[in-house]
Amino acid sequence: MGDKVEIRKGGADDVPAILAMLDSAVAWLNARGITDQWGTEPWSSRPRAVRRVHETVTEGSPWIAEIDGVPAGALTLTPHPGPDVAPADEPELYVRFLATGIRFHGRGVGSALLAHAVEETRRRGVSLLRVDCFAGGEGRLVDYYVRNGFTPTQAYTVGDWPGQVLERRV
Repeated sequence: MGDKVEIRKGGADDVPAILAMLDSAVAWLNARGITDQWGTEPWSSRPRAVRRVHETVTEGSPWIAEIDGVPAGALTLTPHPGPDVAPADEPELYVRFLATGIRFHGRGVGSALLAHAVEETRRRGVSLLRVDCFAGGEGRLVDYYVRNGFTPTQAYTVGDWPGQVLERRV
């Protein structure tokens, strides 16, 4: 703990690092028996997932968290949600692809990125920041976002995958 998390603007050049973080998140989840959140296949081995990450990073504002100059986590802010969630009826920023590299878990990287997302939302004069997440696994991820200042709003499903939208007013 006490690691200094530095956050920098990302770009298309960071897509391989972002995919590596998403891959390590799948490995971390799978090692804990959680296979229904992001499946068992690495993101980087799924062409559709790679394309989606690249498109999101290109259209949005990617942010990279680093510890000692090493990419430790990432998130991308977009002006709208992904394809499974309806946009808000007001201007919003949306957290997409929040991930922490496996060796940096438990070091405050995700919380630092979410705090940065709040500041960036405020800086842009937008008052609504939203995110969606996996609602299974006894709601652990939903609880994580609640601990980081978000309020659950609507539940949704994609096939048998349970999701939860959360929002934070800034």
